[in-house]
Amino acid sequence: MLLEARLQAASEPTNNAALGRRVLDALKHFDVKSVGFYWPLAGEFDARAAVSIWLTGGSPREASLPIIRERGLPLEFHAWSPDAPMKIGHHKIAEPATERLVIPELLLVPCVGFDADGYRLGYGGGYYDRTLAGWPGATRPITVGVAYEACRTLALEREAHDIPLDMIVTETGLHARAAA
Repeated sequence: MLLEARLQAASEPTNNAALGRRVLDALKHFDVKSVGFYWPLAGEFDARAAVSIWLTGGSPREASLPIIRERGLPLEFHAWSPDAPMKIGHHKIAEPATERLVIPELLLVPCVGFDADGYRLGYGGGYYDRTLAGWPGATRPITVGVAYEACRTLALEREAHDIPLDMIVTETGLHARAAA
């Protein structure tokens, strides 16, 4: 049901234009220099244009995309630019061909569904939870879920390893996680 709602919302150009503006608003709000994001799958918002615009917005900035080295391991983030050579990786998802590792200050995370407490529903692989639990930097990154408003739910079922996101961005605005 959420996948269908997301596909429908993603097919609306006005939703995508608004969500692109909101992603840029979130990046401006947090004022970071390094962003990790995702290569879009069917029905996911394509953040590449927004990230490309953000990259041109001032002081040195860098973007990165996740690499899946092996199932069950945390994601690695490798440098990305709009003209970066890409290769096909695990799950047939495009990945940067470069081996240059980046430790992003902020992650844009795709959501199949989300709730007001900042929990997200993904595809069930646990990649982002595993990655955040074993984050290589001294400080965990800011996590911003990217979703369509149609994918909001009252409450998601949670497991002990689930890590809430700091904010969810939809076409209607920036939604900070509800106080715990």
